[in-house]
Amino acid sequence: MDMRRLTITKPIFIQLPLKRPLTCITGMLQKQHQIHPQAPPPPPVLQPQTNPKALNESLVKRVSSILSNPSLDFAKCKELAPHLSPLEFDSCFLALRSNVNPKTALNFFHFVSENCKFRFTARSYCVLIRLLVGNDLLSPARLLLIRLIDGKVPAFFAGNFESRHFEIAQIMADLNLVFEPVIGVKIADLLVHVYSTQFKHLGFGFAADVFSLLAKKGLLPSLKTCTFLLSSLVKANELKLSYEVYDFICLGGIIPDVHLFSTMINAFCKGHREEDAIGLFSKMEKLGVAPNVVTYNNIIHGLCKSGRLDEAYRFKEKMVKEKVSPSLITYSVFINGLIKLEKIDEANCVLKEMYELGFVPNEVVYNTLIDGYCKMGNISEALKLRDDMLSKGIFPNSVTLNSLIQGFCKSDLIGQAENVLEEMMARGLPINQGSFSMVINLLCLKLRFVSALHFIREMLLRNLRPNDGLLTALVSGLCKTGKQGEAVELWFRLLGKGFVPNIVTSNALIHGLCKAGNMQETLNLLRDMLERGLVFDRITYNTLISGCCKEGKVEEGFKLKEEMVKKGIQPDIYTYNLLLHGLFNVDKIDEASRLWYECKKNGYVPNVYTYGVMIDGYCKANKVEEGENLLNELVSKKLELNSVVYNPLIKAYCVNGNMNAGFRLRDDMRSRGVPLSCATYSCLMHGLCNIGLVDDAKHLLDEMRKEGLLPNVVCYTTIIGGYTINSHKSRMTKNSLDIACPLIATGYILDERRIQLLAMESTSYEFKINHCI
Repeated sequence: MDMRRLTITKPIFIQLPLKRPLTCITGMLQKQHQIHPQAPPPPPVLQPQTNPKALNESLVKRVSSILSNPSLDFAKCKELAPHLSPLEFDSCFLALRSNVNPKTALNFFHFVSENCKFRFTARSYCVLIRLLVGNDLLSPARLLLIRLIDGKVPAFFAGNFESRHFEIAQIMADLNLVFEPVIGVKIADLLVHVYSTQFKHLGFGFAADVFSLLAKKGLLPSLKTCTFLLSSLVKANELKLSYEVYDFICLGGIIPDVHLFSTMINAFCKGHREEDAIGLFSKMEKLGVAPNVVTYNNIIHGLCKSGRLDEAYRFKEKMVKEKVSPSLITYSVFINGLIKLEKIDEANCVLKEMYELGFVPNEVVYNTLIDGYCKMGNISEALKLRDDMLSKGIFPNSVTLNSLIQGFCKSDLIGQAENVLEEMMARGLPINQGSFSMVINLLCLKLRFVSALHFIREMLLRNLRPNDGLLTALVSGLCKTGKQGEAVELWFRLLGKGFVPNIVTSNALIHGLCKAGNMQETLNLLRDMLERGLVFDRITYNTLISGCCKEGKVEEGFKLKEEMVKKGIQPDIYTYNLLLHGLFNVDKIDEASRLWYECKKNGYVPNVYTYGVMIDGYCKANKVEEGENLLNELVSKKLELNSVVYNPLIKAYCVNGNMNAGFRLRDDMRSRGVPLSCATYSCLMHGLCNIGLVDDAKHLLDEMRKEGLLPNVVCYTTIIGGYTINSHKSRMTKNSLDIACPLIATGYILDERRIQLLAMESTSYEFKINHCI
């Protein structure tokens, strides 16, 4: 509802009940509506005067005899109730209002509703509330209103039960025409205050809507209540509603005081409407309302938040000129604004001015400065301020320590961050999720996964959910360091807290379990995880298929492939790559060939890795020709080539002694711009050594270096083996030692077989070998 479009009108008589639905209906209200399912009869139309003679005189006398007495006659109540309808009583009660004893009437309502199951109309309750307020019985009036709104009294409502909030407000406004209007403001105060306090859990929209309804009927609360409502709306960040209520206040002719002006200036600043706040500040001065320190602090705070520091300083100068002394809050606001703009030097100047004026910084000022330094990564200055706090007897709170954790993490001081976090846990201080996350993330980066797990567990004890990225990193790290059990325990603990791990985290766990081997145990665990709600995706299945194939359980891998198809998850080329690799590993060449053709038939485009798997498999099965045919096919498809598809063929040719073919493929790699790898050269070296061309193999070391490749231990040991195996002459052994000694000196470790061969071939170099080793 846009209250600014509404105008204040003279009071009118409403004959029809308000049908407007509530803007917020809770489960509690729905449950209460079920308690009062019957549609109530419409209330009688309110008239300016009600003629008692038009009513049943006998009935009026009986009701009057009960309600006018200072004490309640219970016998008369029991006798009257069966002969009385809610509407008849409503008419009598309104007619007799001036002769009713409010306390007796209140007791009457309680007695006949509880003992005679009598239900009054909503208007009868409203009349009683007005009588109580008119006699300064505010506490019972407030309690009765709360129970009426809350549905705790048996009442008939003209409209839907859910719309009773508006019906009650409308009845109260209409009753103001019948009763003495002097207590109308008190009634408006009561209604607005009850909705702003007792029913704020339903949202302040109710309080604002009731306020607008009363305002349209010319019934406005007092200035104090208007200010209270505005303040409540601003605190609840209901800024739009606060603007609308303020417009109604102005339209209603209420002249704001300094408190209401200050509240609205704060509302405008919170809503980033600084120009409106400045305009309102000027308006209050023109009306002769002198701004106080709260007014100045609100507008200075708004200007500082929006980065308009020059204007904020001008207002500070103005307040000093007007002899309004700045408070500690004034300086805190300036420091906060300067810190957010990273103007740390200016913030320190403000701090110095505070000291000179005799202000002692409180924990808010210290925390603001410490947080600023920590965000800038200047942890040393933050610690100096922390020490200064302690020297003044101000003990760092959770805000201080959360900021210090952030600062330590930014400065890569993980040990200090851990200590502060442990201190906070020991003291039972609130720890924000960001502090936990920063420490855990840094621990994972430093591969300290056990420590990270400790803090994750502490988070879960506090019902804080770690973010998915953090969980995935930790689960993956635990598995890589052989702590699969801890990773599994974490997964189930998350589930027990209601924090269902996402599929990425679950896949990281499954991947770690598969890499650790023992697929049977992994599959048993997965069955338990499936029962707890784990849902597999393509990555999950591929991970499991990979694990099965690595253990030689290819049939299990194919069963998983069939299962994923049944669940509507289509295999991808990676699935086929895994199964092809698994088949070749168990020497099922024909099955691999059939799967290859199935893959192409089903529309899956083999990638370079697929061709690499096939070529490697054929070469290991001594089907080199089929492997080279696939290489030629791959070349014809103009896919980007790499050494992985060439090396298996080169190795196969070299093992078979066909060095010409091996070097031909090496030259083909160069001509196509495919980088040669250490594996390429080690295959060629191995082939040359096998046919006794060890010196030629040694020359390949120089060729590697020219191409920017650093020979690895495989290259060196291949040549050493070639020398030691192909000759027993001392010259050959010397060549081996010439390679072996520098190799050992640079940190490479020869295998035991190579060392035994060198020692056996020449005793003249025994000292040299011992020295090198």
